[in-house]
Amino acid sequence: MAFACGAGLVAFAAPAEAASVIQIYRVYYNSPGSDTGSNTSLNGEWVQLKNTSRTSRSLKSWKLKDKTGYTYTFGTFTLGAGKYVTVRTGKGTNTTTNRYWGRSWYVWNNTGDTAYLRNSAGTLMDSCSWGRTGSSKYC
Repeated sequence: MAFACGAGLVAFAAPAEAASVIQIYRVYYNSPGSDTGSNTSLNGEWVQLKNTSRTSRSLKSWKLKDKTGYTYTFGTFTLGAGKYVTVRTGKGTNTTTNRYWGRSWYVWNNTGDTAYLRNSAGTLMDSCSWGRTGSSKYC
């Protein structure tokens, strides 16, 4: 942003984008053991989100995606202040701490991928990338 001021041009930097209060905290992209496709193995693959604010936040219609475009969409769900929610790849019963994608095969690539978190308007709120080493990453 710039404007003319008497003898010269004065420039101002745009304010930095504020970090989202809902953040990708950890991704466990390589579930323990062999990738057999069992529900236990699928649920060993997950993304954990954290609400870093002091107030509860609605995640209704928020989306969690990978590079390929596989998408988990939150239904009506509120994440409490300072709380975590884990989105597991396989099937299960949703609770306040665990949500289930209901997939029958893996989402997150063990050899490198990126998790993207978008709000209900489609705005990118956070992302987390990893390479070929390890099984999980704190973002």
